[in-house]
Amino acid sequence: MITLNTYLVLHLGSIFVLLGYTFYAFAAPAETRRRVLMITGIAALLVIVTGFGMLHRLQLGFPGWAKVKFGCLLGLAVITGIAYRKRNLADLFMIIAFVLAITAVAMVYVRPF
Repeated sequence: MITLNTYLVLHLGSIFVLLGYTFYAFAAPAETRRRVLMITGIAALLVIVTGFGMLHRLQLGFPGWAKVKFGCLLGLAVITGIAYRKRNLADLFMIIAFVLAITAVAMVYVRPF
């Protein structure tokens, strides 16, 4: 049985990797695309698995704030792929990624619904 603290450490570590490589993708050379997309894909999968693991361990079901956080995660995962294709819109996508990250953190601490 995996402990809640193990889920939490893996979850936060995966989020840091996902965010770091997402912002790296905006400035990275095109030849790094495959490696960065693999790393962010694995990180996104770990975030999903550990997030649902924590929800299960805490017996919370699937509340509204977790749905919003899940949507933010999907948005971040998609933005990484878009970052390599739409270089001219990098500033806009960086702002969107930042807003998604802040929204996800706010949902965890505020839990409005």
